[in-house]
Amino acid sequence: MSGTTATQPTPADLPLFPFPEPVAHPLDPPAYRDLLSGEAPITRVALPTGGWAWLVTRLAEVREVLRHPAFSADIAKPGFPLLRPLPRPRDRDRAGLFIRMDPPEHGRYRRMLTPEFMIKSIRRLEPLIQQTVDRFLDDMVAAGPPADLVDAYALPVPSLVICHLLGVPYEDHCFFQSRSRVLLNSSVSVEEAQGAADELRDYLSRLVTAKQRDGGDDLLARLVAGRLRGGALTHDEAVGMAVLLLVAGHETTANMIGLSTLVLLRHPDQYAALRDDPGRAPALVEELLRYLTIVRTGLPRLALADVEIGGTRIRAGEGVIALLSVANRDEGAFADADRFDVDRGAHQHVAFGFGVHQCIGQPLARAELRIALVALAERLPALRLAIPDDEVPLRRDSFIYGLQRLPVTW
Repeated sequence: MSGTTATQPTPADLPLFPFPEPVAHPLDPPAYRDLLSGEAPITRVALPTGGWAWLVTRLAEVREVLRHPAFSADIAKPGFPLLRPLPRPRDRDRAGLFIRMDPPEHGRYRRMLTPEFMIKSIRRLEPLIQQTVDRFLDDMVAAGPPADLVDAYALPVPSLVICHLLGVPYEDHCFFQSRSRVLLNSSVSVEEAQGAADELRDYLSRLVTAKQRDGGDDLLARLVAGRLRGGALTHDEAVGMAVLLLVAGHETTANMIGLSTLVLLRHPDQYAALRDDPGRAPALVEELLRYLTIVRTGLPRLALADVEIGGTRIRAGEGVIALLSVANRDEGAFADADRFDVDRGAHQHVAFGFGVHQCIGQPLARAELRIALVALAERLPALRLAIPDDEVPLRRDSFIYGLQRLPVTW
């Protein structure tokens, strides 16, 4: 290999990752430019768990890392770059969590779910998404302004949709939302995170058992009938897949709806244009995904072999973090990248990741975001913030970027 190498750094001499989020306004660009030296696409950062990792920040190199077979997503491997300590590994905790697995094991689980998240399957779900959106908008309008758009709309819409898709009783949404928040909280202890995970797994374990007994017309029931009963899937694997889908299926989209609404309120011309021409929604959604990139801590990987990325030699056993939020602000790929521009054509963004681990639920997320924003613009054309723009509270303790509240009026 011809790539450059450097002497081993001392973590104390490196910028600490994750970087702090903007203080002035939640839509300000991440502070990475002030913390990284030069314009190198690959640099080193210190980790909060000790040691260091390579930080990859340019779109081309991020894509290369995420599709390269020499980089592992298995957090149980020694040397994996962790942002918080892990609890003691147990077989049941790993079962079914294919987001943390490498091929071919990852592909075996993913293929079981692919038919459920194909675009044609999501199109059949769109009437339910529309009904859900209308229901919560009706409730919010009936209650009258002001309202917290996060609590009244952004969070319950994807929660109810994922409950319907998986066959999870919506009356239990407070339970799984609270446990999900703990799991995604960057400041909780190992014991707290493990406790929340155990409670969520126990709940879903009982639900999978009920699906085995009673059947049903939902994703979990189909998974149980088609895979578990046939021996292709164990009970613990089905539970693990359910945990992953339930947590990822509402937290990410809920944060995107809230933040996207804030972006549109900052760009009232785009909000009005969406109301007048809902056909703009697909392009708007892609630009929002690029512009916001709510997975701000990136995607960690471990090099299993020596690899050259962007002219830098990464050695086997070294950690790498593909920083999606910075790659989506890469000036070499997106002109004037810090500007929100619906007409730029943002389809090459990596907000959903890239390669074999690219988010399987992205067709659902796109549909929910599109339908939720169009309905909001049509029903509440006079929507505006109920507090000063710079006082909107940010969720600063989560691995998923989002808002604590979004007080609005109309």
